[in-house]
Amino acid sequence: MHFFFFCNRFDGRYFLEKLRGKTIMFVGDSLSRNQWLSMLCMIHSSVPTTNYAVNISVIKDMTTYTFTDYGLKVTYHHNLYLVDIVKRRFGRVLNLNTVTAGKLWLDVDYLIFNTWHWWNRRGASQPFDYIQDGTRIYKDMDRLVAFGKAIATWGQWVDANVVQNKTKVFFQGISPSHYNGTDWGNPKAKSCYGQKIPVLTSVYPGAALPPVAVLKKSLKTIKKPVTLLDITNLSLLRKDGHPSVYGFGATDCSHWCLAGVPDTWNIMLYNLMF
Repeated sequence: MHFFFFCNRFDGRYFLEKLRGKTIMFVGDSLSRNQWLSMLCMIHSSVPTTNYAVNISVIKDMTTYTFTDYGLKVTYHHNLYLVDIVKRRFGRVLNLNTVTAGKLWLDVDYLIFNTWHWWNRRGASQPFDYIQDGTRIYKDMDRLVAFGKAIATWGQWVDANVVQNKTKVFFQGISPSHYNGTDWGNPKAKSCYGQKIPVLTSVYPGAALPPVAVLKKSLKTIKKPVTLLDITNLSLLRKDGHPSVYGFGATDCSHWCLAGVPDTWNIMLYNLMF
């Protein structure tokens, strides 16, 4: 069974008026940044003459665009795992049970969280050396299990800190990549390079993404309202939507072109916000 919900078009002027004096914050990895940049571009293309100011905090790893005519702040907080990475004398520890960055998220009107893209990183690109769960420290563990524990910890932060009549909380969902053509029925394709059209069915032929089930299970344990944008299925169909060789460095089939797929995520967000 398929469910369809019909969205209003994004109206940047209405958006700015509706959110006078408010703060929107995207928290997460570079896919959160992808959605944040999309939001900024959508506002600017809708109302190109509106004034804005930019504030960059290197210490907090945050960038804020303030649309000064309306007092609306649209912020990106770069945070790979939502839970903490702590420096110890023996190395960097990913602590699955603490969220000290949460102090930066307090009193925000709309919070859009995301994490997953970095959970399977290993080797030189992995930004931690050990994983801590409770009092035990491991050299490594099942990354899906670790992800689920981190989401549960983040959920506890939501329950303990979010004021329901002040803040609305969203979770972006799991953004897919397209590196294996077998997943969409084209074994000759080794990546998204050269893909020019979407998958022309409503159901993606490849296997379900394991982190989606883990995320949904963990979200059910949170007592306060968290809205899942659930971007996975619609994004899976867009094998043609990545920068490919036209991004930075190696072939990029994880992030998304702008204008593009993240604009659809934001149209969903826009409709769910109001």
